[in-house]
Amino acid sequence: MATANLHEVIQASILRKAELQLNISKMQSQKSLAISAQTDANSLLAHEKNAVRAEFKLLFEEDEVLQEQYKDYTEIPDFEEAIDKITAKFQTELEELAAWESAIDAQITTDSTELEELKAYTDSYKNMLTDNISKEFDFGLN
Repeated sequence: MATANLHEVIQASILRKAELQLNISKMQSQKSLAISAQTDANSLLAHEKNAVRAEFKLLFEEDEVLQEQYKDYTEIPDFEEAIDKITAKFQTELEELAAWESAIDAQITTDSTELEELKAYTDSYKNMLTDNISKEFDFGLN
């Protein structure tokens, strides 16, 4: 009877391990999407910042009054404001994407830990099953 119960526990553990492995695989795909979305957002942020830099640089190069007042285009007061506005525009999105990635990492860690525990339990169950079978079928030889 104990052998049958151990066999059922092993089978249930094998099914749970398969579920966890599938979930980890799905989570890793989601993490790839999160990383890709972060990369896209950062790329768009950099592109918009570069556009502002180019605009202010062109403005600075074409305006002699600005050249007399400032050493370069980054000293123009509206430049920092424009850069800060663009950064603020993307900040929330980047924070949400980072939080999404962190949540996925946490779930992967949780599932991986459970998977490793199940592997350890399964090994011990298999050892108990082997011992029980050996004891039941030793036919008094030991």
